[in-house]
Amino acid sequence: MENNNKQFMQLAIEEAEEASKNGEVPVGAVIVHNNKIIAKSGNLMFKYSNPLLHAEMIVLNKASEILSKKGLSIRYEKLDIFVTLEPCAMCAQAISLCRIKNLYYGADDPKGGGVKHGSKVFEQITCHHKPNIYNGIYSEKSEIILKNFFKKLRK
Repeated sequence: MENNNKQFMQLAIEEAEEASKNGEVPVGAVIVHNNKIIAKSGNLMFKYSNPLLHAEMIVLNKASEILSKKGLSIRYEKLDIFVTLEPCAMCAQAISLCRIKNLYYGADDPKGGGVKHGSKVFEQITCHHKPNIYNGIYSEKSEIILKNFFKKLRK
């Protein structure tokens, strides 16, 4: 993996760590356009009492707004998204709708994932766009953050 990609995933991990400090499930996401970060966030579901505010949904929305102000469409800009955890079905469908070029993610999510596990959104005949998928990137770091969060939560 290119050094920049490692840096982008590291930034997603930092967003996940920040989310964890704020009591959120520690998932972080970063959107990259032309090798520059245009949006980053961790989960914000707890803060806003909104189960739709997954890190991926937040960065996709931010990126769409930023590009729109420049007269561009998220659907045509060949963006990359870096996420610490396999996207759920909702986020995978949003990634497809936004026509993200490359999806990079860390840890697999056998229970709630929608890419490699579960509904496998990109494998469905109804899926209009499938990004290039690269998984397992810094997966151990992502898994440790998640495991530590839930261990602490159960105490």
